[in-house]
Amino acid sequence: MVITLTTDFGFQDAYVAAMKGVILDINPKAVIVDICHSVQPQNIGQAAFLLSTAYCYFPKETIHVVVVDPEVGSQRRAIVLKAHEACFVAPDNGVLSYVVRDASDEGLFQGGETTALPRGVEAVEIANPRFWRHPVSTTFHGRDIFAPVAAHLSLGIALQELGKAIASVRVLPLPRPHPTAEGALTGHVLHVDGFGNVITNLRQQDLGVGISRVQVGGRHVGLVGTTYASAAPGQPVALIGSSGYLEIAVRDGSAASMLGVAVGDEVTVYT
Repeated sequence: MVITLTTDFGFQDAYVAAMKGVILDINPKAVIVDICHSVQPQNIGQAAFLLSTAYCYFPKETIHVVVVDPEVGSQRRAIVLKAHEACFVAPDNGVLSYVVRDASDEGLFQGGETTALPRGVEAVEIANPRFWRHPVSTTFHGRDIFAPVAAHLSLGIALQELGKAIASVRVLPLPRPHPTAEGALTGHVLHVDGFGNVITNLRQQDLGVGISRVQVGGRHVGLVGTTYASAAPGQPVALIGSSGYLEIAVRDGSAASMLGVAVGDEVTVYT
């Protein structure tokens, strides 16, 4: 059984290793895959987006553990959500927003506070201490609750044994593209990857065909390509990236640095 981990723990400490140790102690045959541990500390939105770009490539019945948890130790719920033929173990703080959106009718999904579970999705609040590690630290639920719950799920424990069913979960107000008075389409920067590529919330299906230029960070990007090699060294280019979102890249450089762009900045696409 495959178990993935997404956290903001980094690798400079032993937190990730402790979670893996707990999982392997319960299920020595588990296959553990790291999605990302470089999420900015407490950045729930970034974790939600990064998870959304990876979970669909894993085998059916994969268990995805996400621990970006600024409210650890508080009254926030810990949950398991079953969707897309996979299980997601996480705090109920919006970190599964894209997972819920992807299972929803796009016209019905509304980000912000809570949303009812889409048809075909089920979830439980993790409430049965039988499946936790004891004693439970008030500051490390990743090790003491989420990791052992994932390990027990990988051994076939039924969802209902973990706690009571819930009908809604917390979601983030996911930014949506909107048309401008000039007929352009405005979106926002969702993520800057390790290469400095600026990834937006404009998906291929939002854009149609015939993009002429992109404006971001007060600069116009006139080159629209299909690969990074479409640009000359040092030249910015707009293209649809591997996750299906419009991104701005700089050949042999960082678009974020060159254009002075950060997460949340506006991006406008002209046809």
